[in-house]
Amino acid sequence: MKTVLQIEGMSCEHCVKHLTEALEGVASVKSASVSLKKKRAEVKHGDEATLDSLRAAVAAAGFAVVE
Repeated sequence: MKTVLQIEGMSCEHCVKHLTEALEGVASVKSASVSLKKKRAEVKHGDEATLDSLRAAVAAAGFAVVE
């Protein structure tokens, strides 16, 4: 599966790295590609990673998912 999340609150490449690591720490996430320019994260994952678990990882990293 692939989920794309619009992200708010990133300002630098450190933010990108921090959010990538947070998303890749979610169960069954295979990869996360975060773009500062596009303000989004593209996450490839299995069934265990739910939208709620991805949103929670984004929030725990200090950012917000834009609906």
